[in-house]
Amino acid sequence: MTENGINGTSTEGHASDGRRRSYAAPARVNLIGEHTDYTGGLVMPMAIGFRTVASITPREGGIAVFHSENFGEVVEVEIAALTRAPRGHWSDYPIGVLWSLAQEGITVPGFTMHLVGDVPLGAGLSSSASIEVATEMALLDFAGVNLSLEKIATLARRAENEYVGAKSGIMDQFVVTGGVAERAMLLDCRSLQYELLPLPTKAKVVICNSMVKHQVASGEYGGRRDEIEAGQAIIKRLRPGVESLRDATLADLEACAGEMSAEVMARCRHVITENGRVVRAREALLNGDLEQFGKLLLEAHKSFRDDFAASCDEVDTLVEIASRQPGCYGARITGGGFGGCTVNIVEMNAAAQFTNTLRDEYRKATGIVADCFICEASDGALALAAKQEAR
Repeated sequence: MTENGINGTSTEGHASDGRRRSYAAPARVNLIGEHTDYTGGLVMPMAIGFRTVASITPREGGIAVFHSENFGEVVEVEIAALTRAPRGHWSDYPIGVLWSLAQEGITVPGFTMHLVGDVPLGAGLSSSASIEVATEMALLDFAGVNLSLEKIATLARRAENEYVGAKSGIMDQFVVTGGVAERAMLLDCRSLQYELLPLPTKAKVVICNSMVKHQVASGEYGGRRDEIEAGQAIIKRLRPGVESLRDATLADLEACAGEMSAEVMARCRHVITENGRVVRAREALLNGDLEQFGKLLLEAHKSFRDDFAASCDEVDTLVEIASRQPGCYGARITGGGFGGCTVNIVEMNAAAQFTNTLRDEYRKATGIVADCFICEASDGALALAAKQEAR
């Protein structure tokens, strides 16, 4: 059993030999670097112990059957006739992965897949990427295909972008696939090069769910991305040598101010300054400087709230309560925004009291009972599978 009660990978034999095989993929929390990934920027996520498990067995007739234990539903599709037809339904994510593999020329025979997980939905912890990567790991094993970390993440992202229709970047799928226990991942979303960074043992990562849900595939999340892409296009046109916001400076942005709305300029300012904060956060972790790391988290939240305008009152309340608690180095919103969770860096010995106080004061302020979790950096899907195979 994992720390959150979901079974890990099974080694009962390959699904193609008629026996059941299971693959697990974790959730993730992004420590810093929000809404930078789809402009080729820098992010610093880590995998966490919530998981989705996909179990697969063969069946006749060229039919794919997806059964969700969490939703208590079964969906069937004819594999050979599969086209892009999202329904705004949980099944879009696993079916989207099957579709993405087909676009890559990977043929999968008929199967039944059972999905179960404990990743909180709509909390900004990437339940979608967890489902996608668990599904892809199972399907690749079933088809007898081995792919690199970069390719697995890219195909899972294509499922979310092109099948589901969510305008997300590569971060979620990459760290869910390639995360490593006890390490944060600094990912360059343009080159897909990454660095595994130590997390100080004297601190804990506490995640607090505001219980305000968001949907990445619709609504304001997509609007923010549209604004960023509009600003990026203007900067590329007016500033030679700038190919994306990753290359832009605040001076570049100021030079283009007359060509964009105040809202678009603010969104771009968030992305540019956030990339800088990720670089400084890396140095803070390498130096074991939790005070500086925490200050960067608070700066990131203010930027997300004010320039990106994608926080909400409940999340802001959580951050305010957290920032005045003993032992808290820093706090910020994490995930796509408009609800979801906060991530808090807390002195190890203060973590339990911090969690209790945060939950209690949040309930008094909002009437909402929040879910809070003390988390550790966990293995991604590839490491989970490799460790299970080694047993």
